[in-house]
Amino acid sequence: MASEADEGHEHLIDGVRFKLKGIIAVDQVLPYLHFLDQEPKDQIKQKLITDGDRAAADLLIDTVIKGPHNEGWFRAFIDALSHGGSELAADYLTKPPRPEEEAENDMYVELIRLLAPSLAGMKTTVVCELCFSDELLTADDKERILAETNNYGNGRGAQELLKRIIRRRPPWFSEFLQVLLRAEERAVYCELTGRLPGKDEEPPSPKHEPAQSEPAGEESPQAKESNGIQEIQEESADLYSDPDLLQNEERSQPDGSASAAAGEPSSPEKAEISLWDYQMEVAKPALEGKNIIICLPTGSGKTRVAVYITKEHLDLRRAEGKLGKVVVLVNKVPLVEQHYTKEFTPYLKHSYKVERVSGDSQLKISFAKIVQRNDIIICTAQILENYLERATSGVDEGVKLSDLSLMIIDECHHTQKGEAYNHIMMRYLKQKHKNKKLKKEQKEIVPLPQILGLTASPGVGRAARLEKAKEHILQICANLDASQIMTRSLRDFKREPRKSIQTVEDKKQDPFGDVIKRIMHEIHRHAELNPTGDLGTQVYEQWSVQKERQAAREGDQKVRVCAEYLRQYNNGLILRNTIRMHDALSLLNNYYEEQYKKKSAPDEEQNIQITDTERFLFNLFKENKKELESLAKNPEYENESLSKLRTEILKEFSSRKQARGIIFTKTRHSAITLNQWIQENPKFDDIGIKPAYVIGGGDQSDVKPMTAAEQKDVLKKFSTGEVNLLVATTVAEEGLDIPACNFVIRYGHVTNEIAMIQSQGRGRAEDSTYTVVDVKNSGVAEKECVNEHREDMMHKAIEKIKALSQADYDKQITDYQLQAIMENRVRQNRQNKKVMKNVNPAAVKFSCRHCNKQVCTGEDISIIEDMHRVNATVDFRKLFIQRENSSLQERLVDYETNGIIACKDCGQPWGSMMMFRGIELPCLLVKNFVVNINTENISKCSKWSDIPVKFPAFDYNEYAIRVIEIDSDDEETN
Repeated sequence: MASEADEGHEHLIDGVRFKLKGIIAVDQVLPYLHFLDQEPKDQIKQKLITDGDRAAADLLIDTVIKGPHNEGWFRAFIDALSHGGSELAADYLTKPPRPEEEAENDMYVELIRLLAPSLAGMKTTVVCELCFSDELLTADDKERILAETNNYGNGRGAQELLKRIIRRRPPWFSEFLQVLLRAEERAVYCELTGRLPGKDEEPPSPKHEPAQSEPAGEESPQAKESNGIQEIQEESADLYSDPDLLQNEERSQPDGSASAAAGEPSSPEKAEISLWDYQMEVAKPALEGKNIIICLPTGSGKTRVAVYITKEHLDLRRAEGKLGKVVVLVNKVPLVEQHYTKEFTPYLKHSYKVERVSGDSQLKISFAKIVQRNDIIICTAQILENYLERATSGVDEGVKLSDLSLMIIDECHHTQKGEAYNHIMMRYLKQKHKNKKLKKEQKEIVPLPQILGLTASPGVGRAARLEKAKEHILQICANLDASQIMTRSLRDFKREPRKSIQTVEDKKQDPFGDVIKRIMHEIHRHAELNPTGDLGTQVYEQWSVQKERQAAREGDQKVRVCAEYLRQYNNGLILRNTIRMHDALSLLNNYYEEQYKKKSAPDEEQNIQITDTERFLFNLFKENKKELESLAKNPEYENESLSKLRTEILKEFSSRKQARGIIFTKTRHSAITLNQWIQENPKFDDIGIKPAYVIGGGDQSDVKPMTAAEQKDVLKKFSTGEVNLLVATTVAEEGLDIPACNFVIRYGHVTNEIAMIQSQGRGRAEDSTYTVVDVKNSGVAEKECVNEHREDMMHKAIEKIKALSQADYDKQITDYQLQAIMENRVRQNRQNKKVMKNVNPAAVKFSCRHCNKQVCTGEDISIIEDMHRVNATVDFRKLFIQRENSSLQERLVDYETNGIIACKDCGQPWGSMMMFRGIELPCLLVKNFVVNINTENISKCSKWSDIPVKFPAFDYNEYAIRVIEIDSDDEETN
């Protein structure tokens, strides 16, 4: 049990956490934390690598507070801070500075951060040596700064130096000024002080005066009293930012050229917002309080308009004495941080409280509390939808639409059936029409927020005719309850990129592909299959998927496993037309080894069965592998599409002084392998091409996903020029803040007109190009022509909508809304009946997808945290083997994956072992089973929500008691 002294020290550390997070040099302090075990140290190191200094410092503080605490731990922590270059942090725990000293230091830190871009030209090596000799920097600081300078250039070294020096103990600022004088850095000195240095003068005060303090008796906007405890907004902590926040953010005019335009100072903190005339024009109805959609092309400043509208909205509410609450909804996690850091916070943090929340956030308070305590909340749509549902169900603290005064929906063309945006707006529309009834009955109506939708293109759906395109756009307007759709033509303010389509002639000889097709025909004969569609096409892939599901449902294991292999070989053919032959072969070889490994028991006592069909498939690949390897080495047979791509890349980089471009491709695997191909090609290296790839963060693919931190790191390098060629999947098409490019290439992948408009918008630099490179069997040339027609049809449809009288428009919008509400009601009734129909979990049976052995029923399944389905029965443990999980991943809650479980008879993976509060439990993946409901087999269950059964919550206490009793019985027996 913690002593009173320990509790006091814990409260002290936690009380100054917001300061400590910014000034602890984690990498230097860690080696001195001898009272911590190695495992938490390793976790902090990993956090430092993935999420940066502040996040790592926060985890370090949590770890120290959590303990366990041995005698003298607090003194040891202070010593570690002192020896680890964090004396200022130690001061806050022993002799904290007086308020005026703290304010002065914060002012100097803020000054350095604001002026960091203009200080990056200093002679970093000279200044670093002098700072070290004056003990302004530690030996470790010096080593890291010089390494950064040598590896990435003087500017990066300067950023590292500034990041480290602002953590020092005062009077570091005056000492730093003296160092600048001795280094003859007069320009930097002048930038910091506003004057040229004179002889023998005292270190001057900085040219930026600190912000005036709040008048006596008035509450600071950064702090308020709540139940006697002061809640402090972590503004000063932001001054100790990571280096990426010290960089000069590139800003663009509407035509894509960099500029310090009016209202866009280079500083990351901005007080005034100025809009261009066209931006003010589209914003006008929203400033009058109307619901609208703003449709402007990528790079034209839609988000900046939203920031302006937000400020005017909150200012007006404040002036009227009303509560203003703005929520900004996005559909991708990286956009949360982007909007927070680059748009809303710089302009609005000094007047309003801004916070962001996403699935990657580690919340210490509920989202509902965050909404209550902040003026502007930037979050993913699903989070808001979850808390709206909580408020509706009444089972937990939630959020109501009436709590909000303005709702901004980014990429609002996603407000369609099945999307989180649409679920939120359906709640809005239902309440809106209820309000009409309440008003007629002269009852109090429920207030609803103003709606602002943002998009580059609403698209036309799948419309082939203008009238259908118009209906599609009107439906989106109705879903968003928009009184108008505000547009300006792209041609009014933006140069269009030069566009070309590179078609590819089919090679007469393709021996590599012929071998794969030969293998597939052998499998057809073995399983007596007659496929539809040509090999190496999407039609064939759909056939193989349907065949696998049908065979699983019927228990035909021979056909099922053959269909699985055929799908992989078909993927190999598709990839062979996109990437190198040896990359396609690598994919097939990895699949073969993975399947073979399933049949390898973890110990000699296990005996996993290999069927005749599996043995046939293994041998078939082995017999042809050498021939495939030999052909993959012959450049004569390389695909023509790759040659066209090589030519386009070389042309773009050879014809420009500074080229920067994006290649869009279909799959994660092709993005990774194309990036590798570029890196390995010496011709690309000779002309200074520096590639990187960016892919999505979901885990639906076999390829390891990218974390938000990894995506951010790559995009940061792309913005600074450290990377000048980005190979990306569709994750980079929408929303992400990617700097102006000279060229965009769509390589063998074209989707719809929205994606075309979005990706064309990435080419925002002057004289930019947009190229489509065809790939065999992809049909991208034809699809691109269709998309051009759809784009033209979309603009015409919008014009027809804008030409409607307001009365006609309003009538059509109301009709669409009533229709949408009725359709939603029908779907909900069907869903309720479906769930009510199968209330008994005993009606559900699970069989191994591979060998068809029944393994459990729905009665054996329980659910943890509304997410993880586990089978904690003793009998189930006898049916599986456990393998090591090579990609062990930490979770943000109190569980982690701890190995793979597989069928003891056939080796089919069933899921993973997870550690939950000290208990190891088998967690099942439903797609690995054939599900039988009331004697009917259902093979198409890719997620647990496909099964209309409500499983009971896992009873931790009951299970723990049972385990303890079993352990006691075993001890008595022994």
